[in-house]
Parts: sequence; C-alpha cells; structure tokens
Amino acid sequence: MQTIEINKNDGGQRLDKFLTKRFKNMPLSLMYKYIRTKRIKLNGKKAKENTLLAEGDILTLYIGDEFFEKGRNDDAFMRIKPKLDIVYEDTNILVVNKPAGLIVHSDINEEFNTLINHITAYLYAAGSYNPEVENSFAPSLCNRIDRNTQGLVVAAKNAAALKEMNDIIKNREVEKRYLAAVHGVPKEKNGTIDSFLYKDNDRNLVTVKQKKNSVQDRRSVTKYTVIDTNKEKTLSLLEIELITGRTHQIRAQMSYIGHPLLGDGKYSDNKADRKNGYSHQALCSYSLLFTLRTEKVLLGYLDGLYLTAPKPEFLKLFR
Repeated sequence: MQTIEINKNDGGQRLDKFLTKRFKNMPLSLMYKYIRTKRIKLNGKKAKENTLLAEGDILTLYIGDEFFEKGRNDDAFMRIKPKLDIVYEDTNILVVNKPAGLIVHSDINEEFNTLINHITAYLYAAGSYNPEVENSFAPSLCNRIDRNTQGLVVAAKNAAALKEMNDIIKNREVEKRYLAAVHGVPKEKNGTIDSFLYKDNDRNLVTVKQKKNSVQDRRSVTKYTVIDTNKEKTLSLLEIELITGRTHQIRAQMSYIGHPLLGDGKYSDNKADRKNGYSHQALCSYSLLFTLRTEKVLLGYLDGLYLTAPKPEFLKLFR
C-alpha cells in the first residue's frame, strides 16, 4: 500500500486523468478495474473515475510496486545541458525562440535533444520545477511548431497556467504572426486561402482540397500580406496569420496556390534551394500579441503583451 497527497498542480483533475499521468505504465483497463474494486481509494473511500481531485486529498493505492517505477525517459532532461533563447519569462510561463532543426517533443528518431527537455532542464536548474514533489505535472508546451520552423513557443510552468493558456489559444485571444519567404510573387498583395486539409498520418503529409469530401477534411484558413519582394531571385516575403492552426497549414496552402516556401522539400522540389544553402522551409513563428477578451484568474496581466522572435536568417534576402 502507498499513498499520494494531491498537490496544487494536481487539483482540479479527474481521478482517472490524474492516474493516467502518474502511472504511465498502467494499462487503462487495469486502472479502471482498480478504481471499481476499491484498490484505489480517495480519502479512505471508494471514488468514481470522474471525481475531481482537490489539493490535500489523499489517494490510497493497493497496487503493485512496479507501477511506481520511473519510465526510461522520465528523467531524460537531466542528461542534457539546457540551451535556450528566452524571449520572455515570468512565474507562470516561459516563451522561447526555438531554432530551426530542434524538435519540440521526442519521436522515434530523437528522444533526448528536444525543446521540452531543454525547457524542463532549465526550470529544474532554476528551482522552478522539482519532479520529486510533483505527482502528475511537468512543464508543458502550449503551442507547437515544426522541427525545421524557427520561432516562438510558449511553455507553462504550472498546471493552472497550462489550463488558462490553452484556453487563451483555443479562444483566439493571442494573435500569432509568421514570416515566410516564398517562391514567386502572389497576384494579390493581401490574400486569404480558404480550403480543406486532409492529413495522412502515416506519411506525415497533408493534402489541400477545395471541397470537403470526408469528416477527416478540416477547414483551414490562412491570411497573408506581401511585405517585400526580391525581384532578382523571384522571392516574396510574407506576413502570415493563421485563422486556423492545422498541421503544415502554411506550407501546404502556399504550395497549393503556386508559391511554395523557400527550402521546403516536403511540399515542393527544393533541389535548387538546397544548392543555394536553404535546406528547410523559410518560416518563422515571429510574433505573439495577447488580446484577452475575457477575465482571467491567473494570466490577465498578459493582456497587451507583444513579443517578437529574433529576425530569421532568410530576411537577409530582402532589402
């Protein structure tokens, strides 16, 4: 038998959601069985899986010791020396400029050198995060960008900030702007691309469609403004606003209208670009402007905050 005291970062979660985070190696079916058969009790009593936990609650667990063992990569962040380009930081959030080439989370090809591990290692070294006193929370990213896209990524330092920031992003109370270098010059200086995207998860590739043909097709809207051109190289510099946020949305839609991103080998042929030193998409998540329209318990002070990333390398092609 072991007990767990629910702390501030755990409070407000459903019991089952907490357990899936705390015991990642426990099969879901077994977890629900343990709740049903009272091998997991809340404050000494039987609880339902949808019971909301509160700070100070005590969980009593009659489960095997193997479930308390750490996973192989749970402490991966301790094996790296954090290297971050910090744009903004306060007690609740951290905003960093992610370099092109760094993946945000681990995948089958990279387990350790990830943005979230660098952030977690930084917060651990600063004393802002201690995994020994946390049951289910770890620093978390609130937005993601592709491995080879540079730009601003927001991380939450605590559970309350994570929830509120996710709501801010979901409710479009933060304006995100991108800079991109594309081939050619769009006919319209200010344009909107309104189409549907279908994602092939196996190939990690999206297809642009004009009409919705299935439930997997998701409407995707992108606004862009041509802010400069390089006539010699037939390139344009665009400022882009995502009205929706789909995987590869900018890259796929710009290619679809005949203006693929410089260096993008997934949605165009980039052989010539590679010869000129541009081996990945010329895209930067450049700015964030918080425009909070509803009252916030924790992050209301962010209203009006405007953040920008350092200028991307491809800007040297213009002026």
